[in-house]
Amino acid sequence: MAGAPSFMNYLQQSFTVKFEYKVFFTSGLFSKSNPLFNDFLRSMETENISRKILFVIDQGFIDSGNEVIADIREYFKVNHAMQLVPEIIVIPGGEIVKNDTTYFDRILEAVNTCKIDRHSYIAAIGGGSLLDLVGYAAAISHRGIRHIRIPTTVLSQNDSGIGVKNGVNYFGKKNFLGTFAPPVAVFNDEHFLKTLNERHWRSGISEAVKVALIKDPIFFSWIENNANALVDRDIDTMNYLIRRCAELHMQHIAGKDPFESGSSRPLDFGHWSAHKLEQLSKFEVLHGEAVAMGMALDTVYSSLSGHLAEGESRRILSLLTKLGFELSHPIMQVSTNPAILLGLEEFREHLGGELTIMLLEGIGKGVEVHKIDTKILVKASEYLKGLNPKSSNA
Repeated sequence: MAGAPSFMNYLQQSFTVKFEYKVFFTSGLFSKSNPLFNDFLRSMETENISRKILFVIDQGFIDSGNEVIADIREYFKVNHAMQLVPEIIVIPGGEIVKNDTTYFDRILEAVNTCKIDRHSYIAAIGGGSLLDLVGYAAAISHRGIRHIRIPTTVLSQNDSGIGVKNGVNYFGKKNFLGTFAPPVAVFNDEHFLKTLNERHWRSGISEAVKVALIKDPIFFSWIENNANALVDRDIDTMNYLIRRCAELHMQHIAGKDPFESGSSRPLDFGHWSAHKLEQLSKFEVLHGEAVAMGMALDTVYSSLSGHLAEGESRRILSLLTKLGFELSHPIMQVSTNPAILLGLEEFREHLGGELTIMLLEGIGKGVEVHKIDTKILVKASEYLKGLNPKSSNA
């Protein structure tokens, strides 16, 4: 029609895709007497379609003394819901696996040569970095292969392993490449935690502190009251922490913005500096350790900027110290290491839009701000340096 506005000449489509997955809690996942894994695979059967399962396992997990490869082979000798791919891929864990595309290519090669199709599965067993990598490879192979996560660390069982994000590092930036692709299931095995060293056991607790600080003051008090048991590696206490933390993360994912289309990222409290600290330390600082330091910095900043009462700030720092975390690091000293400030712009860039940082108004109550005052940030880092003398050492 003559004179009709140009924007009238279009077609519009709208549809909704439902995502659903379960997080299972068990012990001895690949014990012959435990039918859970086989029962799940059988529940996902597709009639008259031959299906395979390819395992990718964290070398660090095996080096800790776990006989998981032998256990898997024995398990599938008596459980036949799916055909086990004979080649079990073992690659390093830790952030190196997200920095070197060699490992990514190896997974894609296995998908191709083993003929893993969209009705088959890739199962990843390991820490958060390996789960991120395998999840990304599964998401882009054949536009999406079914992915099962089997986290083996506290951090991956209560946070990264039960979420919907995956990715690899690129251009020196954390998770520059990635997708939102939920797994079909997550299996948390308490038995896998027992071989963790002290750093990895403790590291994942920081994410529980984080989610409690922004969502659940009662859970924060519980962590305070059970800090000694957590440090002493009481498995029942850790099981509760993991389950409650996972529950709070999953409730958030089910909210209004599961794929982070906006500029808000409340679950990343303390993360803008944590991500940059990991990179600048060449990943010698573990993610959970960096998050603890990032939370300490943003907690003190919240107090100095008038958002958070000083008493609550001290309470938070006291808990982090009681759990065995360092509160700062030489790289976190803003006045002498301004490179850490690049984390603010990278944080904004990762989501697009305006800078949005989560601070605290109280324990269990977050507040979003869109500006960070560098002078106050310097004061916050100096304050933590005084509490944490190690942070002044190069």
